[in-house]
Amino acid sequence: MMRNALIALTLSVAAHSAGANEAASLAADPALEARVMKVAEELRCLVCQNETIAASHADLAVDLRKQIRSKLGQGQSEQQILDFMVERYGDFVLYRPALKATTVALWVGPFVLLLVAAYALARTIRTRQRSAAPLSPADADRARQLLEESSPPP
Repeated sequence: MMRNALIALTLSVAAHSAGANEAASLAADPALEARVMKVAEELRCLVCQNETIAASHADLAVDLRKQIRSKLGQGQSEQQILDFMVERYGDFVLYRPALKATTVALWVGPFVLLLVAAYALARTIRTRQRSAAPLSPADADRARQLLEESSPPP
């Protein structure tokens, strides 16, 4: 019991000190932090995949923001950092990848799927309309008779 409490306390202190280091570096240079966030907005969190590194709280995103901060502090440009991240993680790391031969499916794919779905829907509707035969006069009379019998008198 005491051992579990000690482990929990240790983990709590470690988590708190990690957050303190992040907060201290944020307050140190607001201009640098603005540049860090500008670059981080252009990169996809590899853990979350639907968030930017700037918005993510995943450990990897925090580490990548620290790496961006370090590289900016070393004098690298924002484009150099983006190029480094693409070289390391591929085009997928870019939140808005550039249109080129290797990423054309990312840009065109959703529109192609939408067109295919619209075509399939239109074809299904046309097929159903053609296959629905009109009622014969005898069937129409029978339907009219059934409707008259089931409706209440006025």
